[in-house]
Amino acid sequence: MTANTLRRSLVAATLAILPAALAAQQPDRTRPPVLPPPPALVVPRTRTARLPNGLEIAVVEMHEVPVVDASFFVRAGSVRDPRDMPGLATFTAGMLDEGAGSRSALEIAEEAAFLGAQFGTGAGYEWASINLHIPKQRLAQGLDLMADVVLRPTFADSEVTRQRDLRRTAILRLRDNPNAQASLAWNAIVFGADHPYAWPQNGTEASTGALTREAVRQFYGTHFRPNNARILFVGDITLAEARTLVTERFGAWARGEVPAAPAAAAPAAAPRAFYVVDKPGAAQSVIRIGHVGITRDNPDYYTIQVLNTILGGSFTSRLNQNLRETHGFTYGASSAFAARRLPGPFTAQASVVTAKTDSSLIEFFRELRRIRDSIVPGEELAKAKAYLTLGLPGDFETTQGTAERLGELWQNDLPLSWYTTYAQRINAVTAADVQRVARRHIRPDEFAIVVVGDRSAIEAGIRALDEGPISLRDLWGQEIR
Repeated sequence: MTANTLRRSLVAATLAILPAALAAQQPDRTRPPVLPPPPALVVPRTRTARLPNGLEIAVVEMHEVPVVDASFFVRAGSVRDPRDMPGLATFTAGMLDEGAGSRSALEIAEEAAFLGAQFGTGAGYEWASINLHIPKQRLAQGLDLMADVVLRPTFADSEVTRQRDLRRTAILRLRDNPNAQASLAWNAIVFGADHPYAWPQNGTEASTGALTREAVRQFYGTHFRPNNARILFVGDITLAEARTLVTERFGAWARGEVPAAPAAAAPAAAPRAFYVVDKPGAAQSVIRIGHVGITRDNPDYYTIQVLNTILGGSFTSRLNQNLRETHGFTYGASSAFAARRLPGPFTAQASVVTAKTDSSLIEFFRELRRIRDSIVPGEELAKAKAYLTLGLPGDFETTQGTAERLGELWQNDLPLSWYTTYAQRINAVTAADVQRVARRHIRPDEFAIVVVGDRSAIEAGIRALDEGPISLRDLWGQEIR
């Protein structure tokens, strides 16, 4: 046999067996692949300490990358605003980096940029925060900057005036933002005038105009104390290093008396009603539906996470599939339980085509009642639990993600080990649990329904639903007679 003949024979044999070999390698596309069980989530260990002045320190070591996140928290959020001056807490927090120590606002920004850091201040309902993301080798200098901002803000008159004018302008612009209008009116209507969650976090035109350097300094002096503060480090750092760095900069900070956390009772449940905020000519209606919800430490919290994922907490949730995918009324519909120290709101929401406002409300009510009235199918329940548990590890991949997750726990006075059992608790939720919790925490007879839109185009359709009385409200949720 010649060489050419041998080569032709080998090629022919190969071609003869190739189809069978390829066929054996083809995946079975008639059904999805079977995934192995996911590995257990290993939550980074947290180490804690406390300085003699009361300042709490927590450290989560992540040494893979030489960066550190430092998050400084002070119990100085908007729930501590004076009743007649909403917006003071967020304004004070925003002023912290507008001049501190020997640095001006511009010099603070330049220093952060020079250090390769991300640096910012702000405040939520319960806490003010100062956040630093920085390379490890620049951490000491970054903490020098943080210490100036926390301990030595200047609150210069010129900066107070400038920031006050900027905020007043931003408040005036709210009248052109239907979503902002809906949020302001929603909080005021759901919580009532005497509850701090009803007050606008960035204030009103009147309260902003009354802001002064003295008011800011007084709020700062009342709440910014080490025994009212915590600092969380996540990244390439040990507890010993953190304690030394913090002691050098904050150890001499004098502790002091601080007010107790304010208590506020949720308003009594009211019958279902509609509240229309008129925006003539609006192409869309912004809808908010719900009532007062739960606290962050509610024992039903895990089941509520599963419930809300099914109802409106993911792209494939019932609300989004119904109003967006099936009917095309909106780009997105969702729901959420804002769980806080005090009970926050349960809200279902969407921005919908004006002409379909009444139709959208019908579909909202349909889904909000269906989640209570029928057992969730097993496949839908399993998908929701997988969505929650399989997505969680990604939140702990970076120092910033880890700091955000653990910071949320610390700001709600929950143990930093809370996520250790999260997956097990979510996976233990049953369909019966979901229905039980839905019936307890979604109460259609108590819904407040806020609609910001063109009253002339939507009122008749809403009235025809015969789901409750209608009243007209302004931007701040106050009744217009």
